[in-house]
Amino acid sequence: MSELFPAVRHYVDERIVEFGMISEQRKTQLRGLTSYVQDCLRAHQPVRLTFICTHNSRRSHLSQIWAAVAAVRFKVMGVETFSGGTEATAFAPPAIAALRRAGLEVISPNESNPRHEVHFGSTGQPLICFSKVYSDAPNPTAGYCAVMTCTHADAHCPIVHGSTQRLSIPFEDPKVSDGSAVEAATYDERCRQIAREMLYAFAQVH
Repeated sequence: MSELFPAVRHYVDERIVEFGMISEQRKTQLRGLTSYVQDCLRAHQPVRLTFICTHNSRRSHLSQIWAAVAAVRFKVMGVETFSGGTEATAFAPPAIAALRRAGLEVISPNESNPRHEVHFGSTGQPLICFSKVYSDAPNPTAGYCAVMTCTHADAHCPIVHGSTQRLSIPFEDPKVSDGSAVEAATYDERCRQIAREMLYAFAQVH
């Protein structure tokens, strides 16, 4: 299991201290994720989580990455995280920039929809992140939990084919700040929230 980069470990520790910022209503939503993970572990099955938003450009990628980090931080074995959309666009540069400010290393080829290598630890394989439809490879087509990270995808994708469970954990879209003076601050805030909440969900796994 990967050792987190020191900067990522520091960022994660700061988010863990912030668990009190999460509302009780939100904790109830996140416990659904905890329960799914625990149920898979008890059944000795792999934990496959696919995070879905409309464009697979911001919130779903951030959720996939921070869930993977949370699994490493709390030593939850057998977790595989994925992301997808109801349509494909590209992993948004401001979201990538927020991850880099959080201490992650993101290697980005110069392509229209590049396959970004996301590293958060000194060992282990990077996450390969690029925009895709949720059913596209390498995402699982069966035996996974679909975690809806935006209300639009949740409403317009009533059936997520192949999923064994569906959860709604929506986040506000930081896209509204694109190109503005508060772009970085807005993305940093959403990045912190998603990291905090994924860490909370995995911290409850026993």
